[in-house]
Amino acid sequence: MPITSRAPAVPAPALSPRRRLLVLAICCMSLFIVGLDNTIVNVALPAIRRDLNASVSGLQWIIDAYTVVLASLLMLAGSTGDRVGRRRTFQTGLAVFTLGSLMCSLAPGLGWLIAARALQAVGGSMLNPVAMSIITNTFTEPRERARAIGVWGGVVGISMALGPLVGGSLVDSVGWQAIFWINIPVGLAAFALCALFVPESRAPRPRRVDPVGQVLVIVLLATLTYALIEAPAAGWASPRTLACFAVAALALAVLAPYELRRDEPLIDLRFFRSAPFTGATVIAVCGFAALGGFLFVNTLYLQEVLGLSALHAGLYTLPMAGLTVVCAPLSGRIVGNAGPRVPLLVAGTTMAASGLIMTGLTADTPLWRLMAAYVLFGLGFGMVNAPITNTAVSGMPRAQAGVAAAVASTSRQIGQTLGVAVIGSLVTSAVAGPFATGFAAASHVGWWIVTGCGLAVLLLGVLTTTGWARLSAARTAERLAPAGTAAAS
Repeated sequence: MPITSRAPAVPAPALSPRRRLLVLAICCMSLFIVGLDNTIVNVALPAIRRDLNASVSGLQWIIDAYTVVLASLLMLAGSTGDRVGRRRTFQTGLAVFTLGSLMCSLAPGLGWLIAARALQAVGGSMLNPVAMSIITNTFTEPRERARAIGVWGGVVGISMALGPLVGGSLVDSVGWQAIFWINIPVGLAAFALCALFVPESRAPRPRRVDPVGQVLVIVLLATLTYALIEAPAAGWASPRTLACFAVAALALAVLAPYELRRDEPLIDLRFFRSAPFTGATVIAVCGFAALGGFLFVNTLYLQEVLGLSALHAGLYTLPMAGLTVVCAPLSGRIVGNAGPRVPLLVAGTTMAASGLIMTGLTADTPLWRLMAAYVLFGLGFGMVNAPITNTAVSGMPRAQAGVAAAVASTSRQIGQTLGVAVIGSLVTSAVAGPFATGFAAASHVGWWIVTGCGLAVLLLGVLTTTGWARLSAARTAERLAPAGTAAAS
């Protein structure tokens, strides 16, 4: 066992209400730069494509190099924070993410940019799950924590709103390199404030490192993503594509039984005995797959097909971001007062309706139809975040809060990775003729997938909020909580 695993447990000290709000604000700064990075990068893709002569698969890798590495390391980062110190891990993540942002802005070619995005992700993996663990251990009263999570979700909307506008303005006036500069001052400020105001805390009994499980997760996600992104060029039935799919399937087949045999696994499969937790995990995958595919395809449509500038494309999507800003904290309040069912039903219905509207997309689609789709998707995405996070940490022992939050965050990143990889590749395979003229019709398959993801959220929102589901969550909490420890109820 590593020496760090024997470090004494450091519980989060009791803080004044004002200090708790300050801790929440500092943690939200990390979410802000991560969320801002996603939307800024999307709006800059056409400019990067022209400047670096990148293919559509190259653009997919700019997004997925980040999300694959992030998803692979989130659970390790969550347990590392519980073991060596949440504040220490959080600060390390801020430093690495800021350095990666600087390297992205200096990248001379596509390969360098993709590598710098992967470095960003190494730092990003230490931010959100560890920050959520800090919040969970700071806001211990269930209703207060649900509201804090609602604020956390609202930051996603704020970053979405500012990303296209700030990114579009920077791309049009300075160049795509400038989109990474904005992370640097925010990252440095969060690093300094964290040192001053965030207390150190550790889990009473942190888990040991699981190197075999970690390698299997990396192999699974990397080979699956590679196969999906490169399949349009290599061929869906080519030996390379089939070999990647086979390796991914083998990694999954080995991972599940291996983790079940470990006393302290990387992925505690006992969590999934809880129907709400399992449902929240799948909802996260579906919701963020819809988001990743929506942003990727819509950005190319607005700039490559309609010929809009980066700034104008950002202005078009402002209603979507604005509704997310409004609905995310509202969703957190509803979850705190009445539970997750209503937000999930609203989210599933509106996201499916948005995708359905876009299935008839053409180069001449009227503006009102686009705006309707953007408003509906923003409403749905704003509603879906708080139920996912609250369900992931509720009922789990606080000692494992970092790992539970990391599973939810990992599910989000896996969803976004698959959304960009699957939808991007299917749309690319369907493009007939010149890219600009054939893209709108080819995108229909992607919008049908977005619609299906919304329907899955709707169905799971019903199934995971029944009495049977709540009973399974209670039984799981009893099995997980050691004697004398509290659950994050």
